[in-house]
Amino acid sequence: MDFKDNTEEAAFRTEVRDFINNELRKEVPEGGAEDLERGMYRGAFERLKGVRQKLAGRGWIAPAWPKEYGGAGLSVKQQFIMNEEFAENRVPPVGGMGVSMIGPTLIVHGNEAQKQEHLGRILSGEVQWCQGFSEPGSGSDLASLQTRAVRDGDDFVINGQKIWTSGAQYAHWMFMMARTDPDAPKHKGISYFMLDMKSPGVTVRPLTNLANQNMFNEVFFEDVRVPAKNLVGELNRGWYIGTTTLDFERSSIGSAVGIRLQLDGLVKYAKEHEGDGTSRTGQLESLKGELVDRYIEANVARLMSYRVVTMQAAGMIPNHEASMTKLFASELNQRIARTGVRVLGLYGQLYGDDAPMKGRYESSYMTSLASTIAGGTSEIQRNIIATRGLGLPRD
Repeated sequence: MDFKDNTEEAAFRTEVRDFINNELRKEVPEGGAEDLERGMYRGAFERLKGVRQKLAGRGWIAPAWPKEYGGAGLSVKQQFIMNEEFAENRVPPVGGMGVSMIGPTLIVHGNEAQKQEHLGRILSGEVQWCQGFSEPGSGSDLASLQTRAVRDGDDFVINGQKIWTSGAQYAHWMFMMARTDPDAPKHKGISYFMLDMKSPGVTVRPLTNLANQNMFNEVFFEDVRVPAKNLVGELNRGWYIGTTTLDFERSSIGSAVGIRLQLDGLVKYAKEHEGDGTSRTGQLESLKGELVDRYIEANVARLMSYRVVTMQAAGMIPNHEASMTKLFASELNQRIARTGVRVLGLYGQLYGDDAPMKGRYESSYMTSLASTIAGGTSEIQRNIIATRGLGLPRD
């Protein structure tokens, strides 16, 4: 692994940094990506219009997309450099699931009419998307999903339920999987659809998490008619298209950098408030050692991201390596949240703009509980590492 940029990569990194400093600095909302992530479904898309307009001019809203579809056609390493520099400067991503998941899926599996209808509106920000995969009884075992889609003339009629659907209350469209052949083996009877969220029979019920936020939802389908033209790819081949969608999730470098920036802010606060009653650092010397541990772990997370992108740049497909990165980062998020609350002491229980550090650690402590579930549970990641990485038997 070479940690240094070559001449071309160094020039691109300079280009990205200059663009951020000259074009984006005034457009990034106060608090940057960290605060927007905590309230990303409360008007954040509106606050990012300026960022979107600047990025659109360079094709950087969808840097991985081919140029013919409005992207920048960047290499794996260029995408990594861009994501890393944006994370370092707290520039939030603006494309959402449309850019990172359904857009690339349509480029690979969609027909020309579907590409013409949806790709441009994704890039413009006109349409926001949500993902309809998980169900109450089908989380980690996604292929056991039971939502049904039955062909009726020019439509499919969908009945069932999805859950943990992030941003569904604000989304215009959903990409989803439904069972179209109940008699087929579970991986072979699933199809992949695009669904207009304003269709009659769609009900969205927000779920409130521990941090009193409505980031995800239940979605119910009652005789929802979806035009057959919104079937993506072949009938009953949706499972394989769905795995393509999951393959397009972002590099974890943004998460690794974000973790370190959190620690920078926490250490800065602790130094500024040591001994004044709003930080426990003066009373509990052991917390300094705990912060050092978190910094070491943050660097480990970053190196894991470097390993994954090095494999991708070499044309390899990370498998258990990606699971290792996800597992380590999500469990580290929980440890950092606990450390933050301990540093703040009783003030770590407060939330809101008037609380120390705007109550970030009260919120992150509550929301971090889900980080080892979302995107694949820690148990699933460990199984992948064990079987595919270590070659251990499944039984």
